[in-house]
Amino acid sequence: MFSSLNTPIADWGAQRVWLIGASSGIGAALAKQMLNAGAEVVISARRLPQLQQVAADYQKAHIVPLDVSDQAAWAAAYAQVVHRIGTPDLVVFCAADYRPERSWEVNVSQAESTLRINLLSAYAAIEQVLPAMLARGTGGVALIASVAGYLGLPNASVYGPSKAALINLAEILYSDLHPKGLNVYLINPGFVKTGLTAKNTFAMPALQTPQQAAMAIWQGISAGEFEIHFPRRFTRWLKLLQLMPYRLRFALFERYLKIS
Repeated sequence: MFSSLNTPIADWGAQRVWLIGASSGIGAALAKQMLNAGAEVVISARRLPQLQQVAADYQKAHIVPLDVSDQAAWAAAYAQVVHRIGTPDLVVFCAADYRPERSWEVNVSQAESTLRINLLSAYAAIEQVLPAMLARGTGGVALIASVAGYLGLPNASVYGPSKAALINLAEILYSDLHPKGLNVYLINPGFVKTGLTAKNTFAMPALQTPQQAAMAIWQGISAGEFEIHFPRRFTRWLKLLQLMPYRLRFALFERYLKIS
């Protein structure tokens, strides 16, 4: 048996978590999952009323509002996090934006906004949290990417590349940080029923609820997994597609995804 790539977490009651992008969807469900497991959790997002709803029933929930696209706001937000709970043991980056669009529909201003939220703000989070974690020699960073980053799929002309970049970044972070005692988690969900996927007009295979997604993420982090992908009955097929020659892959896309 291979050992876990990260250190498993047995006692969530001892964990201090900063969860970024927690006002709805996967982030909100994951915050509640970790709070129910006993963790002390700071939740951040732009929408204060939604954060208050997530935190309402939990004494160990803390709210630090943050617009992840505002680069100047990160240092102050992190200072508030440290003031509330100390240096986090785990930082989970959940913030995301999505517009279904084909390549001929791309607008550079909208693309810049999506990339700023999905990718550049992940760098802002890393810049804030890594120095203290490295000085302490413990801690963990989790990036929520997507199976849309596995392959160049239609209707994801900006979203897909942003998630592919997060997958690449998580691999780099693991190589850099694991030898220094830090954990890195790459989370690749399939389709999850959220406000973002509600924009899709096609049938989404193996669609899961945010609660199912949160449980899969929590179990994966608890077990010390590096890549946490789900539901596996769907994600394994996409991993198989990754291995196919382009000629075969594109032929399958044309036949089954109705590319025109």
